[in-house]
Formats: sequence, C-alpha cells, structure tokens
Amino acid sequence: MERKDFETWLDNISVTFLSLTDLQKNETLDHLISLSGAVQLRHLSNNLETLLKRDFLKLLPLELSFYLLKWLDPQTLLTCCLVSKQWNKVISACTEVWQIACKNLGWQIDDSVQDALHWKKVYLKAILRMKQLEDHEAFETSSLIGHSARVYALYYKDGLLCTGSDDLSAKLWDVSTGQCVYGIQTHTCAAVKFDEQKLVTGSFDNTVACWEWSSGARTQHFRGHTGAVFSVDYNDELDILVSGSADFTVKVWALSAGTCLNTLTGHTEWVTKVVLQKCKVKSLLHSPGDYILLSADKYEIKIWPIGREINCKCLKTLSVSEDRSICLQPRLHFDGKYIVCSSALGLYQWDFASYDILRVIKTPEIANLALLGFGDVFALLFDNRYLYIMDLRTESLISRWPLPEYRKSKRGSSFLAGEASWLNGLDGHNDTGLVFATSMPDHSIHLVLWKEPG
Repeated sequence: MERKDFETWLDNISVTFLSLTDLQKNETLDHLISLSGAVQLRHLSNNLETLLKRDFLKLLPLELSFYLLKWLDPQTLLTCCLVSKQWNKVISACTEVWQIACKNLGWQIDDSVQDALHWKKVYLKAILRMKQLEDHEAFETSSLIGHSARVYALYYKDGLLCTGSDDLSAKLWDVSTGQCVYGIQTHTCAAVKFDEQKLVTGSFDNTVACWEWSSGARTQHFRGHTGAVFSVDYNDELDILVSGSADFTVKVWALSAGTCLNTLTGHTEWVTKVVLQKCKVKSLLHSPGDYILLSADKYEIKIWPIGREINCKCLKTLSVSEDRSICLQPRLHFDGKYIVCSSALGLYQWDFASYDILRVIKTPEIANLALLGFGDVFALLFDNRYLYIMDLRTESLISRWPLPEYRKSKRGSSFLAGEASWLNGLDGHNDTGLVFATSMPDHSIHLVLWKEPG
C-alpha cells in the first residue's frame, strides 16, 4: 500500500476505533494482537512500558515526594534507592525521614547539620552498629597490668583511668594505649577521683588525702573519720570536698585548707557513695544552679544542700522499702534532674524536682542487675556474668557481653562505666573508648571497649 493510501486508511480506522465502546476497543486490540508477529509484539511491549510507567518521584513536587516517603520504613526506602539514580537522589535528600529512622535506633540528632545526604549515611552507620549490639559483637577487651596487690578503687575521666591499690600506689592510665601516665605512692585507696593536677583518695586508714600528680607529693591530709572512707567527691569552684565513710557519716571539708567544715549524720549504715552535682530543676527546696550532695548507704539515699552555707540539713531521704527489707545496689546516678538506683526490685528513677518515683523498671531479666550508667536512651547494667545494654524506651535488654570472674565488692568501687555520653543516644562518634572496667583477682584491670563499627 502506498504511503498516501496508508495514511488515509489509518485516519479512517482511527475515527472508527474512537467511536467504539471500551469492550469493542479491547476486542479489536485482541484481534490485532493475535494477527501480529514477533516484530510487532516486541514493538508493542517496548512502547507500552513507556506509556504505562509514571515516575511519580520525578513528576511530583519535592515536598509531596518527601511526604509520601515518610510512610515507608527505612529498609523499604533503601530498596527504593536502587530503582534509579533519580530515586536515590530524592530519597537520600529526604532529611526528616532519615533523622526519624536514626532517632528510632537511639541516635542523637544534630539539627545544625545541613548536608542533605548526611543523615542517610548516619543511618547506614547506625544500623551496622545496632546489628553489632544485637549480635553481641560490639565490644572488645583489654587489660592493664602494673599493680602488685588488689585494686580497690577506679575512676575514669576523658580517656584516663585512675586505679588505687592495696600496694600503696595509685596509677593513671591512658586507656587508648594501655600505658601508665603517672604512678605515685599513696596510702591504701578505697576511693579515688582526679583531675589534671591532683588526685584525691579515700582510704581504709580512715583519712582522705590530696596528691599532686607531677611530684607525687601529698598536699593535704583530711583526718576526722573513724571508719574507712569509701567515697569522695570535690568541687574546685566551691573549694569543697565531701567524703562518705564506714562510720555512718558524711564529712564536708575545705578542699584547699584541709579543715572539716561539717559532719552530716543520719545514716545508719556504711556510706558507700557521695555525689556532688549542680541542680538543673526548680522545686520548693532548691533552684537550678544550686549545688546538691547525695549520699547513699545500704538502704537510703539522702539529699543535702551544699554551697556557701555549710550548716545544711537533709532535704529528703529516699528508699525503695519502708521496712528496709530491700537493699540498694552500691551505685548511684544523679545528673541534676533525675536520681537512679538499682535494687532487687528493679531500677528506680526519681524526679529531682518533686522527689516522686517516675518509674520502676521491673523485668525478669534484670533481677539483681547492678546499675553502671543511665541516660536518656540507654542504661548500662551488669551482673556476675554479663554486661548489659538496656533500651530505656522499651525497657528491654538489647545487648550483652560476657565478663570474667572479676573481684566482687559490696561498695561498688572496684568496677565502673567508662564513656557515658552514648547513653543519651549514639551519634556515630561517641561509641568509642572505654565501656566498662573492673579489677581482677590477679591485680590486673579488665577493660571492655567499643569495637570499631567495621
């Protein structure tokens, strides 16, 4: 058929086809398809794919695309990224979607990061780390060797670990290298705390001492307790040092002068923990910025106002059982907003503004677990066999790590948590360094460290 005749015929057929009903059109197409050969069918297949496919991510405004993507789970979104370069570009740039996905995994969100592709990368890193935690493969171990007798006291700060031993020495270790930075002769240490210039020690000889790292000299000696000193804390701004003792008292000292300013009484058991911390909430008894002292024994936590006014009275006494049938674990978390302590009944969290119990975390798995660290997202716990991470949003244990036969201590000073910022949410940078340290029967220090995410 000539071209001109074909065009005339095609126009007539088109007019007739358009006048048919949908059913007649379908029957006509079926008939034509049945008459077609391989070349025609291939041509039909190629053109139908183009006519029927609608790339809505490409056609829709970006804001509508982002709205639709928010309804998909992260794993589906990752699969969608494989559809085309355009899809990958749009999905990767959907900041809100990836931020929510990261937050759901327990990741901290920094809204100041403007890079559109940043949060998808963070999510990919996050799922890798969370998979390691779920598979109990997120940590590795190391040891510090150098003491010749039992290590009673540990304190960690900014990558440095201080150890106080029965060998009458205290050592400062660089955790990343395992090297001893300082080693000085002391008394027998039951508690230690340090900064760049000095070391403060509580001792079984009933005294507290302050030492200079650079020279090893004792610069202050605090005498007055009649029992071993199990816990110390200090604040240079206030020029105050506090100590908790087996004589059931807490003493407040002038840090620079070495004189006793006050003796706080009321405990009926060994005072195993004292904590000095700025208050961050307002109540009838204190305001933000006020310094607060917490002291804990086997059954009670006492709250004291500490500042320029030394003659303070106990503001409140907290306990988990009125008849003293339930003991508190010798660990205490206080960040200025909440007080957290563990017991055989579970984890107790008090609101510091009202002193009310906010929640009690009771699960079969955490019976007799001791508290190491507590944050907004995660808690670090341990028992005789394992180190545990709890997701506080679901109150479930998400990871564990085996522990060796470490030395047990009723006072809780021979084991501690390391870096703590990740407990408020991981961010891809704070999951490094020390997680946990404890003294061993062979006088070494067993370290649990974050493993590289891979």
